[in-house]
Amino acid sequence: MLEIRRLNSREQGFEEALRSLVTAAGGSHDAELSSAVASILDDVRKNGDPALLEYTRRLDGRAAPSVDDLKVAPHLIKQAVTQLPGDLRQALEDAALRIRRFHQQQLLQSWSSRDAEGSLLGQQVTALDRVGVYVPGGKAAYPSSVLMNIIPARVAGVSEIVMVVPAPGDRLNPAVLAAAHIAGADRVFSIGGAQAIAALAYGTQTVPAVDKIVGPGNRYVAEAKRLVFGTVGIDMIAGPSEVLIVSDGSSDPDWIAMDLFAQAEHDEDARAILICNDNGFIRRVEESMTRLLPQLERSAIIRTSMERNGVIIQVDDLQQAVEIINHIAPEHLELSVEEPEMLLPLIRHAGAIFLGKYTAEVLGDYCAGPNHVLPTARTARFFSPLGVYDFQKRSTIMLCSAASAAALATTAAILARSEGLTAHARSAEMRSKK
Repeated sequence: MLEIRRLNSREQGFEEALRSLVTAAGGSHDAELSSAVASILDDVRKNGDPALLEYTRRLDGRAAPSVDDLKVAPHLIKQAVTQLPGDLRQALEDAALRIRRFHQQQLLQSWSSRDAEGSLLGQQVTALDRVGVYVPGGKAAYPSSVLMNIIPARVAGVSEIVMVVPAPGDRLNPAVLAAAHIAGADRVFSIGGAQAIAALAYGTQTVPAVDKIVGPGNRYVAEAKRLVFGTVGIDMIAGPSEVLIVSDGSSDPDWIAMDLFAQAEHDEDARAILICNDNGFIRRVEESMTRLLPQLERSAIIRTSMERNGVIIQVDDLQQAVEIINHIAPEHLELSVEEPEMLLPLIRHAGAIFLGKYTAEVLGDYCAGPNHVLPTARTARFFSPLGVYDFQKRSTIMLCSAASAAALATTAAILARSEGLTAHARSAEMRSKK
């Protein structure tokens, strides 16, 4: 029997319990971790390849003579595709096609127009020059993460994509390498951890510095990304994965139970939440979980995750569920209700929204098309899913004729003098007198 925390919106103390739940999702700062990561970053920044090799030896158990030995040869990446089982290769290619098609709709375009004074005003959109993609490779391998991070960058027109993936014990997952080839990585290094983030951010004698780093990793990787932000761009600080499922009791309880388990099996820190207005259905879901859990290979991880972080919230109605959704701002939101489209306009904060009982979150994880790199720990209040726009920059442009410069000069000069910046004012006025 799973011991999952239960909350009821009618019970005294519910608001406080909900606040506690949200606070816990945000985590806390680990000063010791931050100090250790900062030391690694500083060492790699100052010493380059030798430091990178030393941390790879110490942390991954790999004694490579040089960083060149940590490069994955292009022919090995290409060869990995042919060595995959046919069904897995086809699944990767099918997923890549759908992901590419979805992200092609996100391309931003340059634009310009003339205002009433004749000035040309607009925006020029350009792709980043070089991007680093971090792919986890410790407890598990994630070829889907390769596709989700590289394909939007490729669609955006990034000139060079450098992928890093740890290979403890010199083992690289063939599916990860095959995904790198299918998605279009230009270079692959078998390095990981905070030292890989440092190499991408600062560059070494062998690893090129990039303009932006994307991709999930463990807490050392997340902290390293946080610390190098400003030197390079990053996608987001990823926390433990999470799902919030809203049910009105109209779905199969086995489906809901397995959707919760699918999230919980990521790791012991994952969070799975069910909100429902039907207590009888909640009991049926609990019965399903008790019956289904022993059948799963990762049952121990699921049990720990559900008992440590899982929550079942009983509400009076779906309107109350919406209020809780917007407060929690979940990474994944399943609206497993009869009319999900009616609730959609009310949802302000969620990373990805899955509408209806047939739309399992796992379909978005792998192959539907939308990106699975999503904001966690309430950051959906201000972050969006990874997309093509994360690999494009926008520069504003303006062009003034003599007449439009003169028309703008008076306003500019008045505002400049109000701020005490007379050189600004005179710069505008000089052109207006020509």
